[in-house]
Amino acid sequence: MADIVHDFPIMAPIEKVFAAISTPAGFDAWWTSTSSGHAEMGAEYQLGFGPGYDWVAVVTRCTENSEFELKLTKADKDWFGSRVGFSLASKPGLTQVRFHHTGWPDVNEHYRISCYCWAMYLRIMKRNVEVGEVVAFEDRLNV
Repeated sequence: MADIVHDFPIMAPIEKVFAAISTPAGFDAWWTSTSSGHAEMGAEYQLGFGPGYDWVAVVTRCTENSEFELKLTKADKDWFGSRVGFSLASKPGLTQVRFHHTGWPDVNEHYRISCYCWAMYLRIMKRNVEVGEVVAFEDRLNV
């Protein structure tokens, strides 16, 4: 199995970062086209990425302002059963983010593309949280 991991700082309070990684409004600002759900253990999230890409995930970790993780229960074959999550640590003037997407079945083309995409999406999330920058869903991989 393969994993994707990224560590990076966000110059914002931990509460603001946690909202970006655990709420539908937060997800829709940087990752999903549409989403619904709530940050609670066992809760289900609907994650919409456009026509034919309506995925479902279940919250497997949720500690307010500390950690959040989703397990994909309806997704394409490479993402199915994988886990997308964040651990946060507050430091003076910033929040340190540790991101993971674990459980990839293989280091295949989709994995390699997703490594790039996650870096792009996380950069968009950082910019959104730090300065309020909003990028339209269809433009997110081109900025």
